[in-house]
Amino acid sequence: MNELDKFVVVFIDDILVYSKSEEEHEEHLRTVLTRLREHQLYAKFSKCAFWLREVSFLGHILSEKGVAVDPSKVEDVLNWKQPKIEFPRFSGLLLPLYQGFSKTAKPMTSLTKKNTKYLWDPKCEEAFTSLKKSLTSAPVLAQPDVTKPFDVYCDASGNGLDYVLMQEGRVIAYASHQLRKHEANYATHDLELAAVVYALKIWRHYLLGNTCHIYTDHKSLKYILTQPELNMRQRRWLELIKDYDLEIHYHPGKANVVADALSHRAHCHVLEV
Repeated sequence: MNELDKFVVVFIDDILVYSKSEEEHEEHLRTVLTRLREHQLYAKFSKCAFWLREVSFLGHILSEKGVAVDPSKVEDVLNWKQPKIEFPRFSGLLLPLYQGFSKTAKPMTSLTKKNTKYLWDPKCEEAFTSLKKSLTSAPVLAQPDVTKPFDVYCDASGNGLDYVLMQEGRVIAYASHQLRKHEANYATHDLELAAVVYALKIWRHYLLGNTCHIYTDHKSLKYILTQPELNMRQRRWLELIKDYDLEIHYHPGKANVVADALSHRAHCHVLEV
């Protein structure tokens, strides 16, 4: 179905049709319903809703403003007690919405490591409370448009990797990655390249086949992309990068703050890949 992710999203037995205007929406509905009829698939009318300005879908509220957390889910999370099995569900809800999630959640996620004794200390409680409170002010995320270029902001440090996916100045999603033991031993230039590679992997469904701009404050990337001699890890990663239509932009200053990255955008030096 060529219409997938253009104006229709399917999750198991849920079908979501979205459009920019009433006229366009009528045409999109007609297309989807015709396709269902062609394949003898039926939707129960009592479970259908049409012409909505706002819809709850997979724990989020979708509207013309963008994507936000469902308030009913927020209330549930704020009432959660000390997490045990629940933490993965909690993290899955917050991860795309919370900048720097991995750093804040580190005291808790460290408890999930193999052969680690489960000991909930004050640092874990502080991190858990901070993450719960962040949901009450979670940003409204923009809906991606695959016909337009994407911007990716990467930041690497000894605490982990952080990324922000943006389009036309609006945040689409946040992501983060805690360093594994072997990754913490990476040389600086390998760690910076890893930040770019992981961002491309996380948002592959958006970025592959589309133009994207990568913003980083690490000048060492400039030499990694141009030097003739690379180690095996760098060669493998660069082969992956070549699959994307992207430009890497270097700018001075810290890249882990989106506002700062945007303020430096006019002074970037472009590295084409």
